[in-house]
Amino acid sequence: MADLEIKIIKLEKKGIRYAGGKKDMCRECYVNESRITPLLGARECLENHTQYICGTCGRCICIQRDEKRGLQRWNFPFKSLEIARLYLRTADYTVKRPCGIYEMKNSKGRVSYKIFACSEDFQDYLRKNRDKEATQAEPLFTAGRFVEYPDTEVRRLTSDEVENYLSERRQPD
Repeated sequence: MADLEIKIIKLEKKGIRYAGGKKDMCRECYVNESRITPLLGARECLENHTQYICGTCGRCICIQRDEKRGLQRWNFPFKSLEIARLYLRTADYTVKRPCGIYEMKNSKGRVSYKIFACSEDFQDYLRKNRDKEATQAEPLFTAGRFVEYPDTEVRRLTSDEVENYLSERRQPD
C-alpha cells in the first residue's frame, strides 16, 4: 500500500498485515474486521450516537462528542493497542491529520494506550500527568498521512441501518 505509506511498528508482531492473506487491514479505518465496533452497548451506540461510517468497508465507529467536555472516545486511554486502533481513524478524521497511538505506563506499572494528534501533544500530556511515563517516544501505530475518502459518511444511522449492521455482526466477515 504505497499510497498511504502506513507506518507499522509493533502490529506486525501481532499478525496484522495490510496486503495479502486473510487478515488484510482496511486502508481507511486500519482494522481487518468490518463489524467489530461498537464494542460495548452496540445497539444503544448505533441508535443514539453519531457514527463515522468507513467508506471502504462500512464499519461504524462512534465519533459522538460528549456534550459537557467536548471529548470523543478516542480522547480516552485504552487497555490495548488493538482497541486503540479501532478508534484511530476517528481521531485522524477529527483533526484532519494522521494521529498516533502511544504506549505509556503509570507509577503502578499499568500500561495503557492513548491517541494523540502529534508527539508534542503526547509530551504535553506527560508533563501534566507526572505519574505516567512513555515506554517509547514514537507512536506504536500511525498512518503516514491523512487521506479523505470520498464515500465516508459521518451521521446517525437509520433504524433499518442499525438492524442491518447488527445482523451483519452476527455473521462471519
